Amino acid sequence: MPEHSALVSAEEERLELEAVAEAIGRSSRLAHLLHYIGEKYLAGQSNQLSEYIIATEVFGRSKTTFDATEDAIARVEAHRLRKRLKEFYEGPGKEHPLQISIPPGSYAPTFTRKAAEPLSSSSAREAQISAGGSGVTMPAATGHPGQPRRRNWVFAGVILALICVAWISVAVFLRSRATGTPGTSSRNFGGSISASQGSAAGTAKVPVRLLAGYSGTPQTDSAGHIWNADEYVQGGGAWRRPEADIARTSDPLIFEHWRTGDSTYDIPLAPGVYELHLYFVTSERSSESFRTFTVRINGQVVLTGFDINSDALGENIADERIFRDVSPGSDGMLHVSFATERGAPQLNALEVLPGIAHKQLPIRMVMQRTPFTDHNGQFWQPDDYYMNGRLSDQRQEIAGSPDPDLFAMERYGHFTYAIPVDARDRYTLILHFVEFYFGTQASGGSGGTGSRVFRVMCNGETLLDDFDVYKEAGSLHVLTKTFYHLKPSAQGKLNLTFEPIVNNATISGIEVLDESQ
Repeated sequence: MPEHSALVSAEEERLELEAVAEAIGRSSRLAHLLHYIGEKYLAGQSNQLSEYIIATEVFGRSKTTFDATEDAIARVEAHRLRKRLKEFYEGPGKEHPLQISIPPGSYAPTFTRKAAEPLSSSSAREAQISAGGSGVTMPAATGHPGQPRRRNWVFAGVILALICVAWISVAVFLRSRATGTPGTSSRNFGGSISASQGSAAGTAKVPVRLLAGYSGTPQTDSAGHIWNADEYVQGGGAWRRPEADIARTSDPLIFEHWRTGDSTYDIPLAPGVYELHLYFVTSERSSESFRTFTVRINGQVVLTGFDINSDALGENIADERIFRDVSPGSDGMLHVSFATERGAPQLNALEVLPGIAHKQLPIRMVMQRTPFTDHNGQFWQPDDYYMNGRLSDQRQEIAGSPDPDLFAMERYGHFTYAIPVDARDRYTLILHFVEFYFGTQASGGSGGTGSRVFRVMCNGETLLDDFDVYKEAGSLHVLTKTFYHLKPSAQGKLNLTFEPIVNNATISGIEVLDESQ
């Protein structure tokens, strides 16, 4: 375990870590790095923080080919994080009683208690606080005889009262950050909190991410999101899922536990619009009958005759269902219930996000192992929802994008994506391609037009046929294709197929935008 100062507890360190991650943008690369090194520190594993570990485990570099002499990703991002922490504590975080820094030449964070501001010379002459006796040493009497002593005792009382108020304020501040509810001295980092973020006393802090049936410590996924143990639930039983590979997810941790049987989640939320995500997977197929169940939101049926294997097209395949325009009921609770039909309900995880009225939140993915925030502040999640194909492990320098690292990697081969969406809407699909291998400027150094040709389909409809990235854009240059008014499948999916004709198909970035007004 890490060694903590007598003046700094592990809980205070964790609270400060979470507060700063929120302030600098939890989904950003810097927050992802901060959270990783912070968790290592809190687990007593600071000695494991090396340039190699940071590059491979945080930024997705290949464990077999990474060369620190040619790739400075860990050093560059650590330098950026040091600078960002300094800016934060000189600005919005300057009142934080505990501050984080990363010493030069190290990747391990340090937590330092901020020194108290010294009294001005005039204040020091009027009131001197000492550790002995009554705790107050008064100045010598001066001026009119008989009055200074009384005036000094009154002043001492005022000073002591102010000290008590200050310590109470600090305690309330730390408690408010620990519970997620505002106190009289709570600070709001990273912008104002709206009602839809669950700022009201007694409401859940949004995003809500719960691992159904799980009772351990919080877990962090590949996008840097924190998933908590199961809560707000009654009914059903908790089970650990048998060990097995899971397709269509980059985060198997979400599917390691189940809550099974009839159950209801009653989640206290501030008034507002939210988006609900439900995560499912099964490990076995029923040979006698469908294992179906019903899902209700605030009493309204949203899934009936729901069979996970049918929805996901097989066992051990991750399945996600999305519902937009979700709001708490008149009692201030979001009620999500699961009821038996022909089989017991099974749920792996539940997520509640701040929503957009009548429109699903955008989905943006890069074919990389770590998230990315672009120059417009848009968050791109790591590669997900895929089956088959391979993810490249070498980052390339590309042109045609204001963010050169955004589409610097690819998924290639013969592969599919099943991207979950709200089944009621129509969507715009934006695909970003780069030719990394063919052409004199690419890594292959040979070939050209006709060297890579493939087909792209969505829910059985051909979007691109005999498609040749090099023919249209050359090598190492971003090529974007946009498709409108796409209808999801009955299972609420945009099923994308990338089918080779000559050599491997490829993709570097995918966006899905709801067209609802």
